[in-house]
Amino acid sequence: MEAQQVFTIKQTAELTGISEDTIRYYEKISLLPRAERKENGHRIYRQEDIETIQLLSCLKKTGMPLDEMRPFLGVAIDADPGEFPELVERLRNHRENIVSQIASLQQVVDFIDMKLEEGRYRRNCSDGSGNDAALTSPSAVEEPGAKPVSAVQMTYFSVPAKAGK
Repeated sequence: MEAQQVFTIKQTAELTGISEDTIRYYEKISLLPRAERKENGHRIYRQEDIETIQLLSCLKKTGMPLDEMRPFLGVAIDADPGEFPELVERLRNHRENIVSQIASLQQVVDFIDMKLEEGRYRRNCSDGSGNDAALTSPSAVEEPGAKPVSAVQMTYFSVPAKAGK
């Protein structure tokens, strides 16, 4: 029987890209089980601990709150997702939220691209003069293939954001 490889907290941090302090914090809040210790008191981690930390890192990158990660930690790596319909539903909902955030961020990118193309970074959004020619000019008419711009967005955009950016 082959002895299982163990890692120090420093090695674990390097392998996972998670800081030593964060690993200790995850243990403190019981997101990770307490690490085994050597006789000298130093923490040791095994491959399954590395995989759990990598899962936490992945979920964290998606913006999932730490408390919402807990249920996923009890599922084996090779488990059939069909056995955990409530977790599958949570992931689907979380995915929808991320897709919505991406769409929102894309609007911001389109706005920035538009401003860079215009060469103008400010405009009067309604100076009360009633002279909103930029909103009614032919250039403000939606181009074929352009992303739709809401009335609220029109107060910020002088022309519709272009698609494909």
